[in-house]
Amino acid sequence: MILSKKSCPITAAAGVLLLASFMSRPAHADCLLPPPPSKIPDGASASQQEMVTAMMTLKQYDGDVTVYLKCLEFESRQNRLPVILRDAKHDAAVAQLRDIADRFNEQVRVFKSKHS
Repeated sequence: MILSKKSCPITAAAGVLLLASFMSRPAHADCLLPPPPSKIPDGASASQQEMVTAMMTLKQYDGDVTVYLKCLEFESRQNRLPVILRDAKHDAAVAQLRDIADRFNEQVRVFKSKHS
């Protein structure tokens, strides 16, 4: 079948729209910062089970942050994430993890002093 001159612009326009849809996608994969644990138990009133559960949640969060940091590094090596942005996201994630770990460790000290 031979295409008429009228149908060619439509086909060309469809091709341009298809190409534009691929080009409008983000240039890098989404490395998603995992949400921090929603609750750190109060060491003065928490049960041992609550503290153990919080510790396991924190370990999972630490692992999730590690995966996130590896994703940022990969995206940077693929030239899909500028180094300056990678570094800023890395530093923010590590600072957040450190803050949560510090707050949890403080509650562990409170818990241990109450239950020793």
